[in-house]
Amino acid sequence: QVQLVESGGGLVQPGGSLRLACAASRSILNTMGWYRQAPGKQRELVGTKTTSGSTDYANYADSVKGRFTISRDYRKNTVYLEMNSLKPEDTAVYYCYAETYGSEYWGPGTQVTVSS
Repeated sequence: QVQLVESGGGLVQPGGSLRLACAASRSILNTMGWYRQAPGKQRELVGTKTTSGSTDYANYADSVKGRFTISRDYRKNTVYLEMNSLKPEDTAVYYCYAETYGSEYWGPGTQVTVSS
């Protein structure tokens, strides 16, 4: 089993920045990333970073490309989501995601609200 704990959510003004972190209880061999779910909408991909050998592959939703960046600290078993130029439509609960040994894990979620 893997436990994921997110941190860093909160209220930010449009155009602002926020950084989320997600710490895993043990090393993740394959993929870590983020999804989000806005009120009344389905959960959607934000972005993921997958490790294959010595190479990392990043995948982002079109709606966040150029504004959001995912990074991983393998020593700390942590994935980060750097969010810039935030828009009101980015308001959602953000969920950390991890996949290792063919099993998927989710964090409890952290609220991000973009509003003036």
